[in-house]
Amino acid sequence: MSTTSFASATLDRREVVAQLIQRVPNVLAVAGLGSSTYDLFAAGDRDRNFYLWGAMGGATMIGLGLALAQPQESVVVLTGDGEQLMGLGALATVGAQQPPNLTIVVLDNGHFGETGMQQSHTHLGTDLTAVAKACSIANAFRVQEASGLDAVVQAIQSRQGPSLAQILVKADDLPRALPSRDGVYIKNRVRQSLGLPTF
Repeated sequence: MSTTSFASATLDRREVVAQLIQRVPNVLAVAGLGSSTYDLFAAGDRDRNFYLWGAMGGATMIGLGLALAQPQESVVVLTGDGEQLMGLGALATVGAQQPPNLTIVVLDNGHFGETGMQQSHTHLGTDLTAVAKACSIANAFRVQEASGLDAVVQAIQSRQGPSLAQILVKADDLPRALPSRDGVYIKNRVRQSLGLPTF
């Protein structure tokens, strides 16, 4: 991926996430470390949101676990390029398991937003879409325009995944929108939304 791709990125990450949740309001959404969690919370707090405050690189694996445990549900992972780069092995595991109900959405601004906005590997040439395809995630694609969100919604609704959407977003430093940091509360809230006992 060239630097030019990021220089021409026009999508606002908050708007992208808000539109996705509005269009598929019943999904189980796992948000990765930092900005992805802020984006999901800013789109509206819901019982079916699972926010990660740490465990960098773990969002896709948590989403995979949910997708396998709840095959009747559509599961969406919202993560950034930095976190997904740290968890590349997760893509291989997703490819091996082939959960039809899992969609990974990488909000890719080409920067490590949580550590000072240094250029990330995607900005420097790593192609996450190609990596996902090499890991047997056949429906891996890049989105650079708002019209491309239709393909993301289709991937979520069709449940013929796994799918990965690499969405190029502007490298903006947006205000933080902070959900609860109480992990037990967040976990139990999701479990209650699924009709499962809490503990």
